[in-house]
Amino acid sequence: MTTSNKFAWTWKIKEECLEEYVRMHLDPWPEIMSEHSRAGIRNYSIFQNVNQFFYCFECDDVEEAFRLIAESEACNRWNAITSTMVEGSFDFSEAEPIRPLREVFYLK
Repeated sequence: MTTSNKFAWTWKIKEECLEEYVRMHLDPWPEIMSEHSRAGIRNYSIFQNVNQFFYCFECDDVEEAFRLIAESEACNRWNAITSTMVEGSFDFSEAEPIRPLREVFYLK
């Protein structure tokens, strides 16, 4: 299978934070949306299964996108809030704060 430019991972959100986490993502800050677009992130979806969330987006250069997001003041403010809601680590200084999922099927 050829590789695609899709990127996906899952996180669990603390039960007591579910309502606020969903609310934030139903009405994201405009600057968050523009910063992700500026970084080259597109077709970004988040799906919910109780407190587990599945994230999927397309991007031609994920490393560069994450570098731009890490330098964004708006994204750092957003992440300061949402990082307290995630079960486990949200530390982007770690080697893998997001563990990418391997794509095993793709239908064009």
